[in-house]
Amino acid sequence: MKPRTQYSAKLAAATAIFCLAVQAMAQPAMPSQSQAPAYEAGWTQLQTRATGPDVPATTVALYYPTQATARTLAMGPFTLQVAPGGPAVAQLKGLILLSHGIGGSELAHSVLAQALARSGYLVAALRHPGDNWQDRSLIEQNPERYFEERPRQASRVIDALLADPAWKDRIARDAQGPRIGALGHSAGGYTVLALAGGQPDLSRVRQHCQTQAAADPIFCSVGRAAASQPAAPVAATALLRDERVRAVVAMAPTGVPFTPESLAAVKVPTRVYVAEQDRFLVPRFHAEWVASKLPEPNLRRVAHAGHYAFMDTPSIAIPSPDGDLAANPPGFDRAAFLQQAAAEITHFFDQQLR
Repeated sequence: MKPRTQYSAKLAAATAIFCLAVQAMAQPAMPSQSQAPAYEAGWTQLQTRATGPDVPATTVALYYPTQATARTLAMGPFTLQVAPGGPAVAQLKGLILLSHGIGGSELAHSVLAQALARSGYLVAALRHPGDNWQDRSLIEQNPERYFEERPRQASRVIDALLADPAWKDRIARDAQGPRIGALGHSAGGYTVLALAGGQPDLSRVRQHCQTQAAADPIFCSVGRAAASQPAAPVAATALLRDERVRAVVAMAPTGVPFTPESLAAVKVPTRVYVAEQDRFLVPRFHAEWVASKLPEPNLRRVAHAGHYAFMDTPSIAIPSPDGDLAANPPGFDRAAFLQQAAAEITHFFDQQLR
């Protein structure tokens, strides 16, 4: 989770060119049925429809398999290797919802998204309304709604894609319905765990930061507004689970808000990644704690990794409460790790969504 500091301002300035680049990109055309399974990552942008002040439009970056030629594309501080607007293949393995961290970007996990797309998945990386590099209104003005609204935003993106004529018939289905997974980092890890059935209780955040602020200082500083709110009634958070999501990968997730009972009841296959040198979300309170409460924990420890190990390396220095987003702890090779993680995560979804 990242507060509105120099990080948000610098990322916003650098990423402003993103909007200009998008205008030149067309919606992918319908492909032929004769394509061989040797793909590049296509890329386009989707804008969901706003239905009221409480349900704003959502910007979604779509990564998908294509046989078009990929090229290097700089978008603000991130560099993609994609075929913008390239024709999508006729059949997709499934849909993977991708959720970024607080104050983040739909472009920040493109290495992972591109790998999943090359393997045959449609990846929908949403820009969370009210919680992104451009707009922090949700956490700043409505912190009591933050932990409920984030998973609902993700579910609305799934709704939109399953209703979209360009995509709905391409997503693989079986007797259980469309094959859908979810991948998230930090607050995005919280988001996808909530889709799997994890249930938040704001009183846990408040209690944690009253007793453990010295041991988990960045989380308690960033989450101060949410920690000051009264506990949400159980009934208000009971509908966060999205039963269409059939597998989840949570990378360095925010864990404190979840009730242990709700995590113990999660039935969705889940993999949790923990960065061993994570100072932003101290593992024993977050990723490790989440994994210990799940009925079938699948914990992957990443040696020497810091909190931002799961993000693409930005091309500029971006300050954060835990240092430069582009920096790595000594002995950690982020580029090599992301390639390895991409293969692992793809294999996980292949096994769980088949």
